[in-house]
Amino acid sequence: MIQHPTPSVDGGRYPAKRCVGDRVDVSADVFRDGHELIRAVVLYRAPGDVEWSEVELRRIDAQLGGVRWAASFQVQRPGRWEYTVEAWTDVFGTWRDELRRKVAAGQPDVASELSEGLVLLSAAAEQARSKPAQELIEHARAQLEDSTVPESAKSDVALGEELFTAVEHDQYRHGSVSLDEPLTIEVERLRARFGAWYEMFPRSWGGLEGVTAQLPRLAELGFDVVYLPPIHPIGLTNRKGADNALTAAPGDPGSPWAIGDAGGGHDAVHAELGTIADLTALTSAARAHDIDIALDFAIQCSADHPWLTEHPEWFHRRPDGTLKYAENPPKRYQDIYNVNWETADWRALWDALRAVMLQWVECGVKVFRVDNPHTKPFAFWAWLIDEVHARDGDVIFLAEAFTKRSVMRHLGKLGFSQSYTYFTWKNSRWELTEYVSELAYSGEQDYFRPNFFANTPDILHAYLQHGGPPAFEARLVLAATLSPSYGIYSGFESCENEAVREGSEEYLHSEKYELKARTLDGPLLPMIGRLNQIRRQSPALQELSNITFLDTANDALIGYAKQSDGDTVICLVNLDPHQPQQGLTVIPASLGLPPSFTVHDVLCDERYQWRIGHNFVALAPGVRQAHVLRVER
Repeated sequence: MIQHPTPSVDGGRYPAKRCVGDRVDVSADVFRDGHELIRAVVLYRAPGDVEWSEVELRRIDAQLGGVRWAASFQVQRPGRWEYTVEAWTDVFGTWRDELRRKVAAGQPDVASELSEGLVLLSAAAEQARSKPAQELIEHARAQLEDSTVPESAKSDVALGEELFTAVEHDQYRHGSVSLDEPLTIEVERLRARFGAWYEMFPRSWGGLEGVTAQLPRLAELGFDVVYLPPIHPIGLTNRKGADNALTAAPGDPGSPWAIGDAGGGHDAVHAELGTIADLTALTSAARAHDIDIALDFAIQCSADHPWLTEHPEWFHRRPDGTLKYAENPPKRYQDIYNVNWETADWRALWDALRAVMLQWVECGVKVFRVDNPHTKPFAFWAWLIDEVHARDGDVIFLAEAFTKRSVMRHLGKLGFSQSYTYFTWKNSRWELTEYVSELAYSGEQDYFRPNFFANTPDILHAYLQHGGPPAFEARLVLAATLSPSYGIYSGFESCENEAVREGSEEYLHSEKYELKARTLDGPLLPMIGRLNQIRRQSPALQELSNITFLDTANDALIGYAKQSDGDTVICLVNLDPHQPQQGLTVIPASLGLPPSFTVHDVLCDERYQWRIGHNFVALAPGVRQAHVLRVER
């Protein structure tokens, strides 16, 4: 019996996720009736391969009398890998084990057992695929047949380790069984799991050429992905004004999410930002800095979008014939219209959206931040992601879906590489501990990759509004060290924190509705650059499911350790942006660290002597909001 194999998402309905270079840890319950011994292997193959490779499974809970077996293999290239588990009765091993126990117990006569061994060795000699193994087995068989050899010597020969290895390597897999169907693993490039994102409105930086000019500095700061809100033409009808006013003043640029005017729609670039050639030049320059350009993919149209006249059947109309603009009561978006997914012409709509995305892929765009995917059909995303990956397997999809947890999880199963999360609203110690533990250990880690954005153009949390620079420092360290992927929206580095009104998460003078003159000169940039450097140097910070939360004896302090490949990083953050906080951080022996060890605070280049057990910590706003401690070997 083979039961409960992992990794497995919904019983194999969806692939588990990994990145190139990862080791896939496979485990399963394997058992049978009776007392015969079992052997088992993991069979796996890369995309496009015909032949299977295998690695032997080992029992990992034998000391507890359990039946869990485990092994691992490495995935070296992107695409959809397959694996299965095969198990069989170890006939020779069972016979050998019984003989060993009888000899150890001093039983005087094992002639019958040796006669059984002769039969097994005869079969093994025929099955041996190498000449040395065959010669070794034949020699052992001759020894067991030789009447002049003492029985004790025959037992020694039969129990020899070299003989056991030779027989086991090629023996017939008696009663072999495997999983009904292979399980799948979707392997993506590392950036699907690990990266630092910077969001910027091109119109505030001098258009696409202005963004290109910022790439060397962004690369120096350690950013891996530069995310651009929609770069398409913006409609005039019902254009929003400053601070989301219903009427735009002359010169107001409008919201980039109100896509389309008479000059083009989703397949065009706003003339004030540049051209398609400028975008191609931007992605090419970004590649030279190992940066990905991410585009916003928002499936919505202004009243001036060409599709409204070319394909009116793609949009909702009320019984009186008027177009139905987008709403999420009490929010109203008079400047945009959603498409009608129930249109009879749905196939043409789907094909048009695929053509849009593939056009940008051809321009070198490898990452898409998808706007509100939870409000579009699941079947569409499953189809579109497969279609795009068939053209370019390096494309990464980020789901901007702040919605029900089950819906967010389902989007991950369908193929989204990453997702926005509730991190922005998790600010207390217990909230962060509970939420990150769920992401890391509930099973979600096999298919749901979080991206911890500390702020967005839509979300300025009250913690940032009222906490000043210490709050920004705390959230930056948390985002960058808790999650392998994190992001900030420009202005974070300058601690922009003024809301349009009390109780709102909207920025005053929001960049969504007006032009700003942006420069990379905020006071947090040195800390951001240092954290990004630390992340790249620390394997422990590039994973999610390696976190251990630490007791700090103070709910205003959060502590956690991350370990990977011999790298241990301990993080302490003062969650109180107003008052100094002290506590005792408890390092458990389960981390496997020495009784006493040196930690290097890589944020400020100081060293401390720590130990297993209690360690005093004091953090104060304006002095030091966090420790990022690397354990020195």
